[in-house]
Amino acid sequence: MKIAQFYYENRVCLGVIEANGIAVIDFDGDMVDFIKRGEPPEISSKIISLEEIKWAAPVSRPSKIIGLGLNYKDHAEESKGKIPEVPLIFAKFPNSLNAHNEPITWDANLTRKVDFEVELAVIIGEKVRDCPESEAMKAIFGYTCANDVSARDLQFGDGQWVRGKSLDTFCPLGPWIVTADELPDPHSLKVRCWLNGRLMQDSHTSLMIFRIPSVVSFLSHNFTLLPGDVILTGTPSGVGVFRDPSIYMKDGDEVAVEVERIGRLVNTCRTR
Repeated sequence: MKIAQFYYENRVCLGVIEANGIAVIDFDGDMVDFIKRGEPPEISSKIISLEEIKWAAPVSRPSKIIGLGLNYKDHAEESKGKIPEVPLIFAKFPNSLNAHNEPITWDANLTRKVDFEVELAVIIGEKVRDCPESEAMKAIFGYTCANDVSARDLQFGDGQWVRGKSLDTFCPLGPWIVTADELPDPHSLKVRCWLNGRLMQDSHTSLMIFRIPSVVSFLSHNFTLLPGDVILTGTPSGVGVFRDPSIYMKDGDEVAVEVERIGRLVNTCRTR
């Protein structure tokens, strides 16, 4: 099932993607509330055309957005980084959340090296603490596409990553969440990124260094994971910063990221 969060008639709605549009879920709350409830959706008879809605981020108020660095060997190698022995994690603040078809924006006086990163995102479905790896997949509500937009001059200039990863609009997610029952093996998916139609990243989730059950277990032994929390599982090689010459996004560009069997997330770039 593909579940989306969107704006319609000046309010936030939830819906299930159908062949002819989006079927509205009869529920008074947002996606985090729906995940916490833990019950199947009550789908109304109302179908809305996708052209009539404004997309929202699939989750709008996660308690945490956790990113994994260097979780693909080829990306670690292109960055001249050491292969991590345990998951290398960082945070993105919730203000960075963005939606499908919404602009990625930044101040050109603050950063001029804005990069793209296609990623598979995990959405947590229940409260998890000290979870064994064998039970970790049961804690997942679903998956979505992510673009871990990164201001490389801030990220590397600061000596730690949070500012360069957390500017407003720097975490596009979507367009929807595919529930975990439809993706029993999330390590069998192509992940790709295009910049202005040029293929920049082309890889596969089977190449992750740390697989999703081990990541969820590892994180849960460090802090409690809550329904709606987002885990960005890392990006493969092909990012702009490590190309020769480097390639960065600029005003007017279109960036698209795609995860097989989930969907395609598209954003334009705007400077201010």
